[in-house]
Amino acid sequence: MGDVIILLELLSPNEINQKAAHLDNWSVLEDHSLVAVFEFPDFKYALEFTVKVSLIAEEMQHHPEINLSWGKVAVEITTNDRGGLTELDFSFAENVNKLV
Repeated sequence: MGDVIILLELLSPNEINQKAAHLDNWSVLEDHSLVAVFEFPDFKYALEFTVKVSLIAEEMQHHPEINLSWGKVAVEITTNDRGGLTELDFSFAENVNKLV
């Protein structure tokens, strides 16, 4: 049996703004992606958070750009194959927020 591919609909700018208004820690970048920066007391905690984010990404099969530095993790997510934001991106962001 092959993988099931679900094409998600792009969200309109209005839908994006409505969803973003209820999403802590994240900002909308050019109606194309969601970005967030999480701060931690040191590199170890930032790295542990990064690993947890990667587990969410694998479970959802939706992989963000992650930038790890001392005490800081920047995450950017978009639905690349659709060229913008979908429900999947907001769901990913909500799952990441549950980690903090």
